[in-house]
Amino acid sequence: MTEALETLKRWVNESDNIVFFGGAGVSTESGIPDFRSVDGLYHQQYDYPPETILSHTFYRKKTEEFYRFYRAKMLALDARPNAAHKKLAQWEQEGKLRAVVTQNIDGLHQAAGSRVVYELHGSVHRNYCEKCGAFYDAAYILHSAGVPVCEKCGGKIKPDVVLYEEGLDTATMQGAVKAIQHADILIVGGTSLTVYPAAGLIDYYDGRKLVLINKSVTPMDSRADLLLQGSIGEIFGQL
Repeated sequence: MTEALETLKRWVNESDNIVFFGGAGVSTESGIPDFRSVDGLYHQQYDYPPETILSHTFYRKKTEEFYRFYRAKMLALDARPNAAHKKLAQWEQEGKLRAVVTQNIDGLHQAAGSRVVYELHGSVHRNYCEKCGAFYDAAYILHSAGVPVCEKCGGKIKPDVVLYEEGLDTATMQGAVKAIQHADILIVGGTSLTVYPAAGLIDYYDGRKLVLINKSVTPMDSRADLLLQGSIGEIFGQL
């Protein structure tokens, strides 16, 4: 075990106020593709770039095309939590972890047992009729055809995910900021820390135990009190 890993293990053992902030790298190890990796969706060929398809404007103008892409690439309902998800849930149950802040929309933290999860970009597991507000789960969307419509009123159903051109949910952001501000340890993992406003959340941490875990270099590495490079699942599996 490396010295950095030993230090992180000691910090975790001594703390009861950890907050974890994670990005796509937490989910890739569960088989969910990362938009910005070399093999990610941004580097594949479609009629439109993924960032165009996943925009508010495209959803409004070409809803059926949006859903064809969304069903094929965004609904990884067979994915299962990995070692990182499971360890975070364990820490919460042990009273060590106060919150998970995530940029992911797959619900894997909750599937692993985490209860306090701030989903900055929403969740594929929540879908609502735009007309009457009726709730539908991800399986309903996956198994529908064309544009999914409400069984109660016939209205169009929209995923509760934050599309490009849409703002983040205020209450979710406020909860995430408060948790980070009061954290003893802030562990940031599996994120490039380049997507704003989410990446700016790190600025709210004023403690002295900022831990960055990522496979590649991030713009925030120089600010870390502890830096670990590698697979987040493998690292968490050793804690």
